[in-house]
Amino acid sequence: MDRQPPRATSDEIDLYIRTYYSLLRSSGDVRVRAFEEAHLYSRSSLHLGAEDPQPDLAAFAYSAARLPACMPMVRRVVLGQSMAQFTAAGLDIERWDTVRTRGRRRPLRWDGNSTLAVFVASASDIDDLVPILTAYQIEYNKLRDHLLAARVGDPTDDKVLAEAIGVDLPNIAKLRGALGHRSSEILGEMLAHDCDMFIRLLDGSFREYARSAQRWWRAIAQQVPSGRPVYFVSSNSHSLVNLLGGYARTHRADILKFLREKNFEDLAPRYDEAYAAGNEALATNILYYALRAFVHDDSSRMDEVQTSDTAAGIRALMSPGKIDVDVQVMDLAKLRVDNLDPRVRVSGIEKLVDSRAVIVNIDYPLGMAAYHHLTAVGLGVDELRGVYIMGKAATLNGRVGDVMISKIVHDEHSSNTYLFRNALTAADVQPYMRHGTVLDNQKALTVRSAFLQNRNYMDVFYREGYTVMEMEAGPYLSAAYEIAEPRRHPKDELVSLVDRPEFDLGVIHYASDTPYSRRQSLLSKSLSYFGMESTYGCAIAVARRIFTSELERME
Repeated sequence: MDRQPPRATSDEIDLYIRTYYSLLRSSGDVRVRAFEEAHLYSRSSLHLGAEDPQPDLAAFAYSAARLPACMPMVRRVVLGQSMAQFTAAGLDIERWDTVRTRGRRRPLRWDGNSTLAVFVASASDIDDLVPILTAYQIEYNKLRDHLLAARVGDPTDDKVLAEAIGVDLPNIAKLRGALGHRSSEILGEMLAHDCDMFIRLLDGSFREYARSAQRWWRAIAQQVPSGRPVYFVSSNSHSLVNLLGGYARTHRADILKFLREKNFEDLAPRYDEAYAAGNEALATNILYYALRAFVHDDSSRMDEVQTSDTAAGIRALMSPGKIDVDVQVMDLAKLRVDNLDPRVRVSGIEKLVDSRAVIVNIDYPLGMAAYHHLTAVGLGVDELRGVYIMGKAATLNGRVGDVMISKIVHDEHSSNTYLFRNALTAADVQPYMRHGTVLDNQKALTVRSAFLQNRNYMDVFYREGYTVMEMEAGPYLSAAYEIAEPRRHPKDELVSLVDRPEFDLGVIHYASDTPYSRRQSLLSKSLSYFGMESTYGCAIAVARRIFTSELERME
């Protein structure tokens, strides 16, 4: 049996966490500058250039992509857990604009002036957001200093920007990509004033997080008939529904027409190459990837997709309970075999017409929100037959696009090391992968935040054989423990879930970053089209496992 790993954080990271939590206890606004010294001292692996006078464009791009485009105008950030909290604080945010980011699904409201309201679903949102805001402010001001020193008057000229900042044109392209289509306007706003933000936490109590998750489940429970067995899946809002609903495949001609007319990401030639080579799996994955852009191109198509999915036994719930974690409820008995992707059609699949079970698939939440959501599901259903966690992770020994299947997870939140029998193996995924490698029997580390780690910290765990770094598995396993046991999950223990027959347990991740060797994948490159193979390889394995398990139970 594996021994307990080293202490879960470094002194530098511990100091940073203590600093911002102690300051955020204040009932008033706290200056983000108060976090900067601890942020610099932490030497985050995502912000290696924090102390360098030269702008760290990679860290700025990462932060900017996870903040709304209005950030150059924001001077005050208010964190809260419910509409009532904001109202009690005198903020009428229902009248404010809804703003979004490309790198986080976090509900945000902007007053059109200088205040941004942020809904937090767990302590992980604080651990994620505070370092992002701090890194953004540090690099914003460094960038501004360089632009002012060079007397840049035209932020639309890439060559002028590159010379002023001291980088090449590809890095300027990455900077513009992070800032979005308003990049020149935002850079102009940066020239006008520095960044000096304030932050306030209205309430960060565990009770309020739990209440929010219960409100979320109550909105879902109306679509899950009482007494029906449930298979719980935490993945995303597209993979399972594409595999089981069939809309993209039945509308192949329409999607291809869209790709050819709009030249979307040059995918039409890729599809033609795959089809000509007889690679039906890749061709279908391209259709799945293009479906989102196809739907967004014409708003009427969303209703068409949802009508098609409903007829196929899939009901989508958008932000149930006003919590930004979308859900799909899939009735196994109503799934149509003809609609199913051929890769998920296990032997005897037609017998599912007699099943009483449903799949509850959620758009994976961030960090500790996973604990609250699975706990709410566990309290709300009569029988939980399976829990399957699928998501992105960093890999310390593989490549971007690989798939990792762990049997040991060390959780920073509880300081527990969980041992479990993973329901998924490499053999379940490899048949659907042509390029990536599938690595099972791995050891995963659940971190508090992408920023809250440094090189020395990662090196210690790498030497102990931990090769997967992610944010949700630990909280999910803590909730799974409480569903199976008559007590709360322990702290700082070696916890075995190996002999827990109450429900199937599967944990699978696909690699989106290789932080031990370099930062560019996570900081400046999206998986986008290139992540399809591993995403759908994981989703196919989960769907086949659920179908096989349910058929075995029925027999």
